[in-house]
Amino acid sequence: MSDDLTLLRAVDITDAQDLPAGGFSAWLRRTRSDLSEQKGADVPCGECNACCHSSYFIHIGPDETQTLALIPEELLFAAPGQAEGVVLLGYGEDGQCPMLVDERCSIYEHRPQTCRNYDCRIFPAAGIAAAEDDKALITQRTRRWKFSYPSADDRTEHAAVQAAARFLQERAEYVADEVPNNAIQLAILAIKVSGVFLQIHEAHEKSGTAPSDLDVGRRIAKAMAEMAGSVVAAE
Repeated sequence: MSDDLTLLRAVDITDAQDLPAGGFSAWLRRTRSDLSEQKGADVPCGECNACCHSSYFIHIGPDETQTLALIPEELLFAAPGQAEGVVLLGYGEDGQCPMLVDERCSIYEHRPQTCRNYDCRIFPAAGIAAAEDDKALITQRTRRWKFSYPSADDRTEHAAVQAAARFLQERAEYVADEVPNNAIQLAILAIKVSGVFLQIHEAHEKSGTAPSDLDVGRRIAKAMAEMAGSVVAAE
C-alpha cells in the first residue's frame, strides 16, 4: 500500500460556526450499529432540513405501510434495480421533498426509514463532499460539523475511515466487488470497512511493513462479503 494511504492525523472539517458532532469513536460505533440494525440515526439536526432540499430520491420498502399510506401514489414510482415493491419518492423542480410543508416534514412521525437512517456526518467522517451542485446545502452543513477526539484512538479511527474512503475512490480497481460512486454509499462503505485500515495501521506500527494495493483490495472484498453474509443470516 502506497504512502498516501497510511493513516494520517484526521483533520477537523470546520468553520467559524462549528457544530459539535460528538466524540468520533463513540459516533463510529453507534453509526455502525445503526446501519446494521436499520434502527435510524440520532442526529442533532436542530432546525436544519438541508437534506429535504437536496434532490434526494427516497427509497421506501413495501413493509413501510404507514409511510406509504400518507404519500400520494402519483409521487411514487418503482425503484430500478431494487426488490419488488420498493418504490422511490422523488422531488420537485427546486429539489425539495414534496412532503416538506412550510419547512416541516408533514409525515415526520411516519417518515421513511431512509430518512431515519440519514446522517450527514458521514461526509466529514469519510472526508468526502456530498458531491453534486444540488447538494450545496448539505455541503454547507457538513463543513460545520466538528468531531471531538477524547483519546488518540478517536483520531486513529477517524483517519482509518478517511483512508478507506481514499482507497475506494482512487483504487477501486483493486476491489473485486463493485465500489459505489454515489457519495452517500461510498461514505457508508468507508465506515463499514475502515476496520481493515485500522488493522493495517496496527500491523504497520509493529512491523513497519505495509500491504500492497492488491492485498488491501482483497481484504476489503472479504470484509464486504462477510457483511453481506451477516445480513443474509439475519434475514
